[in-house]
Amino acid sequence: MIETPTQFDDSKPIVVLVDDCPSIHRLLSARLKSEQIELACFEDGREAIEYAKSQSPSLFILDIEMPEIDGYEMLRVIKDESSLRDVPIIMLSGLSNAEDKVAAFDLGANDYVTKPFDLAELRARIRAALRLHSMVQMLAQRAQVDGLTGLWNRAYFDDQWKAATARVNRHGGPLSLAMFDIDHFKSINDTYGHPAGDAVLESFAKLISRTIRQTDLACRFGGEEFAIIMPETSPTEATAVCERVRAQLEAARWPRHPEKNVTVSIGIAGSSTPIAIQTDQWLNQADEQLYAAKRAGRNRLSIVDLADSFGPRLADAG
Repeated sequence: MIETPTQFDDSKPIVVLVDDCPSIHRLLSARLKSEQIELACFEDGREAIEYAKSQSPSLFILDIEMPEIDGYEMLRVIKDESSLRDVPIIMLSGLSNAEDKVAAFDLGANDYVTKPFDLAELRARIRAALRLHSMVQMLAQRAQVDGLTGLWNRAYFDDQWKAATARVNRHGGPLSLAMFDIDHFKSINDTYGHPAGDAVLESFAKLISRTIRQTDLACRFGGEEFAIIMPETSPTEATAVCERVRAQLEAARWPRHPEKNVTVSIGIAGSSTPIAIQTDQWLNQADEQLYAAKRAGRNRLSIVDLADSFGPRLADAG
C-alpha cells in the first residue's frame, strides 16, 4: 500500500471565536461541548489572528461590533493572510439589516447568523462550514499529490522549495536539497514492461517515505526523478540519510525481475550557513551533483557544500 502524504491528523478541528462579550464565550463553550471541535475564544481580534497563524484553524466565528478591530476588518485581515484565506468564516452579529449582511458576504464571509441565535441552527451551520473546509483541504491536497507514488508532486515541490530557501534567507540555519534519479530506468520499462517500471517507482517512493526524517519533504520531481527538501540539515547530515536510501534500494529484490537489482544516483547541495545564492541556483547545483554521480558510474552520491562555493550573504558578512 502506498503511503500518501497528508497534512491532516485525527485531532479535533479548531474553531476560533472572536467576540468581545464574555457571556457569548461561556454560552458557546458550554453548548458546543458535545461537538467534535476545539473552541478557542478571544475578545481581541489581533490576538486571535496571531493564534490562528500558528494553529491552522478550520473555522472562524466573528462578531462585527468589537472595539479596536471590528469584524469587517478581521475579515480583510484573514483574506489577506495566505495561510488563512481559505478558512470559512461565520459572522455572528446583532446587526440584522441587509446592508451589513451584504458587506460581510462581499468581504468573504461564508455565513451570517443574527443574535439572538438559535443554538441548534448555529450548530448545524458550524458543521456545514467544517464540512466545507474539509472538502477544500482534500481537493487541494489531491491536486498536490502524485497519483502513482503518493508523494508530493512537482508543483508542490516548487512552492515548498521557494518557502524553504526564503526561510533560510530570513532566519539563517542549514538547508540541504537531494535529487535522486533511478539508474537505467528506461531499460526496466523496455525489458520488463511499464508495470514493472511503475512498481519500481511506487516501491522507491515507499522506501523514501520510510527512511527520511519527519522534517524532510519528499516529492516526485518528474519521471524517475525524485527530490527531498531537508530543512535544518547540513550536507553531512543529508549524506547520511541519502546513503541509507541508496543502500536499501541496492539491496532490494524485485519479483518481476529478480535477476536485476535497481540502483539510484543522488546529488546533494546544501549549506550549514546562510549563503548568497538564489533558489534556482541552489536547485541547479543539486542537479549538477546528480549528473556528476551519473558520470562517475551511477549508484553513488555526489555532494557539494555550497558554503565553499558561494560567499555569505552581505548582511551576514558585515
